[in-house]
Amino acid sequence: MKLFIQIPCFNEGATLAVALAALPRQVPGFDAVHWLVIDDGSSDDTVDVARANGVDHIVRHSGNRGLARAFMTGIETALSLGADVIVNTDADNQYNAADIPALTGPIVRGQAEMVIGARPISDIAHFSPVKKSLQKLGSWAVRVASKTTIPDAPSGFRAISRAAASRLMVFNDYTYTLETIIQAGQKNIRTVSVPIRVNEDLRPSRLVKSIPSYIRRSVITIIRIFVIYRPFRFFFTIGMVLFLTGLLIGLRFLWKYLTGDGNGHIQSLILASVLLGMGFQTFLVAFVADILAANRMLLEEIRYKLNVSDQRISPAVWSADTAAAPDAHPDQEKP
Repeated sequence: MKLFIQIPCFNEGATLAVALAALPRQVPGFDAVHWLVIDDGSSDDTVDVARANGVDHIVRHSGNRGLARAFMTGIETALSLGADVIVNTDADNQYNAADIPALTGPIVRGQAEMVIGARPISDIAHFSPVKKSLQKLGSWAVRVASKTTIPDAPSGFRAISRAAASRLMVFNDYTYTLETIIQAGQKNIRTVSVPIRVNEDLRPSRLVKSIPSYIRRSVITIIRIFVIYRPFRFFFTIGMVLFLTGLLIGLRFLWKYLTGDGNGHIQSLILASVLLGMGFQTFLVAFVADILAANRMLLEEIRYKLNVSDQRISPAVWSADTAAAPDAHPDQEKP
């Protein structure tokens, strides 16, 4: 069995060597361990550091496309290179690489297809109270949308089996962490969580540029999660609130009208009519969104079957064990 450890990178030359030095070359249950670096359009010496530290495979984007796209590029590349299990970790050495066997163990034993590392959020000193609260809120939203019990959904330290990885498709450009767990829940991919350790902070988080920005993007991500993966519930709930509010206001007007006190309350009648109409239209949107979600699931199933039957190595991949020199492979985006 082949284990691929992938590291998405964007200008990580200062910390990548530390993260690579901690990675294992042997993991129980695997015949070979490959290191894969995804360079997301770095302008520093990230690629040179990767080559100097013995990285087996490097795939490069010609420009910065975001963490989620880099993650998916790594998944697709690892699958094309024959990976049986893929471990994703960060280039800033946030996660303790010694816990990789704990991540892969449930997959090797056939107990899970995706394993998420659960950080001790409450004990991480460099996490602000606001960030800790948002981490918990995001995890709660994922548990509701995915019907899983993952306590640390934003954790990027995870192991994914080949079958599960072939089914994943990320739509969000900001982060892949929440969306992939929800997809796992929808597609009945067995997902479990294991406790992991974290290392000292080497640099500030790239995702958290500022607390207001992090709050805004986290809220948008959570809303998009429900719109994409629970569209009927999302729109039906909104429609129900609007419809019931309009109904109550309408019943109030009707009561006053029947008791002879209807004069001067025409505004209530207008408001009730508007809310009832909006509620009914939102109900229709809920059914249309549900149909679109069903079509999306069918397209994802087609994509999965195509991936299984036709997985090719991207020409953007440089492998240390190939005869060609690194410069023989052009730096380009994955097709």
